[in-house]
Amino acid sequence: MSSSQLLEVKNLHAGIEGKEILKGFTLTVKAGEIHAIMGPNGSGKSTLAKVLSGHPLYQVSSGTVQYKGKDLLALEPDQRARDGVFLAFQYPSEIPGVSILNFLRTALNARLEKEMPVMEFRKLLFEKMQMLDMDKAFATRFVNEGFSGGEKKRHEILQMAILNPALAVLDETDSGLDIDALRIVSGGVNKIKQENPEMGVVLITHYQRLLDYIKPDYVHVLHQGQIVKSGGSELALELEKHGYDWLQNPPTAVVNQ
Repeated sequence: MSSSQLLEVKNLHAGIEGKEILKGFTLTVKAGEIHAIMGPNGSGKSTLAKVLSGHPLYQVSSGTVQYKGKDLLALEPDQRARDGVFLAFQYPSEIPGVSILNFLRTALNARLEKEMPVMEFRKLLFEKMQMLDMDKAFATRFVNEGFSGGEKKRHEILQMAILNPALAVLDETDSGLDIDALRIVSGGVNKIKQENPEMGVVLITHYQRLLDYIKPDYVHVLHQGQIVKSGGSELALELEKHGYDWLQNPPTAVVNQ
């Protein structure tokens, strides 16, 4: 794993509609690292994802975000995407009438800033679908229209495989998935990571169960807009066992470890 710094967030304050949600968030991600962000509802996890991707409704009041040495906050959302920042949405939108094949080819052409021939793209798409154990017929369906929760998340992972980002922000990828769908989706993330070992991943989740499949290098707990505790994968197990109240009222046995 490379030691090169990919993302550096310093003292970030941000929110929406005048309400501050992130209150001094700081995080450094090096190339190849997987960082899991955990925390209760309202702690600022999805706000972080929106700010990194450049959602126009979220305002940054102070702090800095450096991505590959650039000021990420100065870039428009499409510039961030072209430069390798990928966001997997918690609730992906439907796009009726647009096939997955055409949607992904358009997205890749924008990322490459050139036209990839149709046949060359079809070859790439079917290679990635095979890697992710997806039926080729999936490519002709309209984007997320009539999809189950698991199918929507698999489509997000297919997008990530096609776009080959430098930084992937996965916003509650496990949301709404049963155990079988979770295994399939997380297996896809792991395969992409094997193909692109330098990719940095920010994995946002409520629950430890996703981390049984995607092993993080670091786990951070977000509370009231700040990281209040960081550690290895064992931290996620403690949270699963004791809940988030443990951070304010840790059991004596844990404190003495």
